Amino acid sequence: MKNRRDMLQRSAVVAGLLASTGLFPQFAHAAFNKNAFDAKNVADSVKAYGAGALTESKDITITGPDIAENGAVVPLGASTALAGVKQLLILVEKNPSVLVAMFNVTEAIDANVTTRAKMGQSSDVYAVAIMNDGRALFAKKEVKVTLGGCGG
Repeated sequence: MKNRRDMLQRSAVVAGLLASTGLFPQFAHAAFNKNAFDAKNVADSVKAYGAGALTESKDITITGPDIAENGAVVPLGASTALAGVKQLLILVEKNPSVLVAMFNVTEAIDANVTTRAKMGQSSDVYAVAIMNDGRALFAKKEVKVTLGGCGG
């Protein structure tokens, strides 16, 4: 019994230290935007972040496979060299939850992000850069899913 008690005590101390240094995921909920994740289309998801109408831009890059062999793990990326980017979003038009990922961006980092998404079917995928002035610039790419969806 003493070993278990010691382990629990040490775990609590480590968790406290991590929380005090900011390494504990206590702030993960701070960036959560329920309206954006509940949105059923790209425009509503972007609007939930306070951005205006979407404008296509050659300065935004979306990366992903032309054909995803497994819809459970589709690698996607978004990037831009533009200054004044506040957030980068990755959205999958035909997913039940359109918003796949949101990344806060500052001038101190490159606006170049990647993630893996689950896609139930072939769909257009959007990279959206929300600018400090409220503009929403995007690029899109069609990704066809062959396994785990109805790719076609």
